[in-house]
Amino acid sequence: MHIKICRQISQIKAADWNALVQDNNPFLKHAFLSALEIHHCVGENFGWLPRHVAVYQEDELVAALPLYEKYNSYGEFVFDQSWADAWHQHGLKYFPKLVSSIPYTPSLGQRLLVKPDLSDIYYPILLKAVKEFASQIEASGFHILFPHRAELEWLKEQGMMIRHDCQFHWHNNNYSSFDDFLAQLSSRKRKNIIKERLSVAKAGVTLKRLNGHQASEQDWQMMAHFYQRTFNEKWGTATLNLGFFQEVAQNQPDQVLLVLAEQDAQCIAGALMFCSDTRLYGRFWGCDKTIKGLHFEACYYQGIEYCIENKLSVFEPGAQGEHKIARGFIPTLTRSAHYLLQDHFKESIKHFIEHEKNNVMSYIKDVNNHIPYKNNK
Repeated sequence: MHIKICRQISQIKAADWNALVQDNNPFLKHAFLSALEIHHCVGENFGWLPRHVAVYQEDELVAALPLYEKYNSYGEFVFDQSWADAWHQHGLKYFPKLVSSIPYTPSLGQRLLVKPDLSDIYYPILLKAVKEFASQIEASGFHILFPHRAELEWLKEQGMMIRHDCQFHWHNNNYSSFDDFLAQLSSRKRKNIIKERLSVAKAGVTLKRLNGHQASEQDWQMMAHFYQRTFNEKWGTATLNLGFFQEVAQNQPDQVLLVLAEQDAQCIAGALMFCSDTRLYGRFWGCDKTIKGLHFEACYYQGIEYCIENKLSVFEPGAQGEHKIARGFIPTLTRSAHYLLQDHFKESIKHFIEHEKNNVMSYIKDVNNHIPYKNNK
């Protein structure tokens, strides 16, 4: 058995890597991670340096872990800026750190890539490899973000600190149609959704859903334009680009869902989503023209319809956003695992994490009293 730290995903055979990916997760697929690297969406410019772990038994890849050496906290969606500030104020180095996550993607998924029946053997090997590498590069620690529940419970048993947060997910209760879904909502929420959808239609807006086979080069140019515009207006740094979108569409055509909105023969807005075998993931949105209800239509209602039509069980529309609650999304606990090589602020951080957990659990309990379903008591 031997272990490699790979500075490019291309150092690992795509078929070998993909064989360890469960649920056909689009973000964990070799092609997706490769597209990020090929089109310079990760790297020194953005502080995400690939350091993927590969474990081989002779020539067979038996375990792997997507891993990045980080020099900032951008694009993680688990916020540790206060930790970095504490290190800095005491003359200590918080960066580099190691992060196992999908860059710019706050979605739940595998992080410890092994075959399901071999986790007892290879989970410890992966964890030991990350600890040793973190020590070699003098990292402050490593962070495993948004792992599957079983992985997280195992990591907790190994002494890693667990942080808690909340997202809003939609669950498909075997709905036969969008109207069937609406029928489960309270009258006021149902009428509001119908009104929002009608306002988009009355504005003369039409929407189309395209996969990677169907979307044209012009469609991707428009989506890249919308993505860039959104970041310029709201978030600052646009890390993805047209080449990345086109590459993913070409290599993962059946896992791409591009929603485009047109008015008067002009494309005015777009939303990009991805799907696994069981889940839909909302990722990006942008528009050239603001129309009441269009954001909800393109980003949520089109996705819900797609899930119902394709029998997907869960729709993860992205991080944050209480406005999702009124549209059928319910609070969902998300967690991440953290390990610090030096216990400089052990008690303070433990107190911080416990306080954060209590706040999150209290928030979820409160929100659950206000979800829009008729059977919510």
